[in-house]
Amino acid sequence: MKITRSGTAPSNPGPEANFTGTVRIDPLYASTEPGRAMGAHVTFEPGARTAWHTHPAGQALIVTFGRGRVQREGGPVKEISAGDVVWFEPGEKHWHGASPETAMSHIAVQESVDGSPVTWMEKVSDADYSG
Repeated sequence: MKITRSGTAPSNPGPEANFTGTVRIDPLYASTEPGRAMGAHVTFEPGARTAWHTHPAGQALIVTFGRGRVQREGGPVKEISAGDVVWFEPGEKHWHGASPETAMSHIAVQESVDGSPVTWMEKVSDADYSG
């Protein structure tokens, strides 16, 4: 058993190459072998969002605060809010972030495959973000 005390892992800014706007990533856990799962609490300021990306084993988002937006490639922009759970299928190209007026936080859970949990792609345009 391992207990990670709240506030003991440093917060990290979302890397500019993978995010638009102000994003904070607070690591929660990472499995040890043979496990592959990891989780983080991610906070997006209004208008902030990820770049387009995929996850080889899929991704679950558990919205903990505020209002946000998600979109899968080829689909409409969807509104999400605290209490919602979003599942992206393995390999499904998508993005997620805050609404234009309201911050949003979620817990993101994904698994690594061949050592990588994510493949980052191009940034989400303002036109795509606006839907």
